[in-house]
Amino acid sequence: MANKNKPKKINLEDLGGFVFSTNPEFDYDNNEEVQDVSNHEQVLELHFEKKGRGGKQVVVIRGFKGPTEPLNALAKILKQQCGVGGSVKDGEIILQGNVRDKATDYLKKEGFTTKRIGG
Repeated sequence: MANKNKPKKINLEDLGGFVFSTNPEFDYDNNEEVQDVSNHEQVLELHFEKKGRGGKQVVVIRGFKGPTEPLNALAKILKQQCGVGGSVKDGEIILQGNVRDKATDYLKKEGFTTKRIGG
């Protein structure tokens, strides 16, 4: 039988971004902003996946550096260019279907460096 009074285990994510330090001179700067990086300096990895997705094929684009607004804008344009649905999750662009070639062509045209991984 399970113990109902058993305390719940706490993950680091449950701490809400707190930083603990024993260093009395530790200075936590919470105002860090992500710098915008030009397209020519970025290397995006295009992963072909279907494992853990009910057999559905997706292209996951990883490695984007910069704020979330340009990432969301890039995802929207890629979905339109490829004619598919998709989303942005945890800093990754997820495109439905095997549209890696179309996405690679568009990203190269915009100045990104791309790598094909998997599949």
